[in-house]
Amino acid sequence: MLVLEQLKAALEPSRVSTNPSVLEQHSKDESYHEPALPDVVVFPKTTEEVKKIVGIANEHRIPVTAFGIGSSLEGHVIPYEGGISVDFSQMNEILEVNPHNFTVRVQPGVTRNQLNEHLKKYGLFFPVDPGADATIGGMTATNASGTTSVKYGVMRDQVRDLEVVLPNGEIIHTGSEVVKSSSGYHLTGLFVGSEGTLGLFTEITLKVHGIPEAILAARATFDSVKQAVQAVVGIISAGIPIARVELVDEASIAQVNKIKQTDYEIAPTLFLELHGNEAGLNEDVKFLEEILANEGVNEIIFEKDALARNRLWEARHYMAYAYIHGNPGKKMMVTDVCLPFDELAEAIVAARKKLDETGLVGGIVGHVGDGNYHVIIMIDLDDLDEVKRAEHFNEFVVEYALKRGGTCTGEHGVGVGKLKYQKAEHGAAYELMKKIKRALDPHNLFNPGKLIK
Repeated sequence: MLVLEQLKAALEPSRVSTNPSVLEQHSKDESYHEPALPDVVVFPKTTEEVKKIVGIANEHRIPVTAFGIGSSLEGHVIPYEGGISVDFSQMNEILEVNPHNFTVRVQPGVTRNQLNEHLKKYGLFFPVDPGADATIGGMTATNASGTTSVKYGVMRDQVRDLEVVLPNGEIIHTGSEVVKSSSGYHLTGLFVGSEGTLGLFTEITLKVHGIPEAILAARATFDSVKQAVQAVVGIISAGIPIARVELVDEASIAQVNKIKQTDYEIAPTLFLELHGNEAGLNEDVKFLEEILANEGVNEIIFEKDALARNRLWEARHYMAYAYIHGNPGKKMMVTDVCLPFDELAEAIVAARKKLDETGLVGGIVGHVGDGNYHVIIMIDLDDLDEVKRAEHFNEFVVEYALKRGGTCTGEHGVGVGKLKYQKAEHGAAYELMKKIKRALDPHNLFNPGKLIK
């Protein structure tokens, strides 16, 4: 009771909730991981209020878990030890746009679509696209990426500065608006991807980009996944300004055809998008066609018009919907690994073979321009045998990647789902991560049980 009274005094009674439906909302994310209720949910509006919340948590040794919009996929926001769930939805202001510096400063609750809508009038956009309309704070916490990372990079490449409330209540800035610095440890890089285990973000300064003059989309089909991946390597080696390049396997194309009543060729398919200027893209198209032909492309379709581009991308954009709609009563589980280019094709082939052996429903998609691929699996959470098969399949995919110099997560993050692979992936460096966690959060109050065991 004392904690509740202190929280209500620090914020407002209306922004401190123990309502069962609010607690339930903050007990889960979009993953298949088991929910757990927080004891209380708070909705701060300012950095000072976040500092007060952290002070109360420290005084009573209560766990603190940050919550954005709940779109994470590895249980990041599930408060398994109860405590305070800090919902940043009311810290959603775009504080400053500096078009001359190509930067924007936002609060963590700002969403990706909200930000891009605001940036349009400046002729700018923020490129990181994880699919969901996630919050910038959540995307920063997980080092999110997505379809555009092949050209623009991941979240860690966009963040210039963070305002962070540390577990001891201290407020720090990790960087500045400058393009580069050789001063001190790279604290911004440390906090991006820390999943709320080292501090709570209250302001984020991002790099933004000019909206490209021209955009060209293409869809290309091949006889094999290996041909498709080799084509991507050729495109990147040639310096073609590819902004997105996505692979969709045969089973996934068939699933879209079934649900959307379309008639796309059932074959390994690349969806591509180029950003640049008109004259440059015209030249790039010729070069692109040559590279794809050398790799045995069956068909390639180009589109420049925005509506036509959207139609061309339809099979990729509707993938999750197609599997969910086609498997009512089942939950979607998505694997997430990243490998070196020379290992990627064989990894995808091995994953498809293993998935077929399990008898589970699913398909493979991937941001193959950066070596990242996902397997979508539909499982009945009430069928323990099906859940076990899915977990074993996930282990196969991860262990295959780690043995070949890859990573257990390319963009979804560690959370609880990939926690058991951290020692195997990082070796002695994992012990250093533990020391950093102990130094900054000695009482293990910030998102305990995630990322660092």
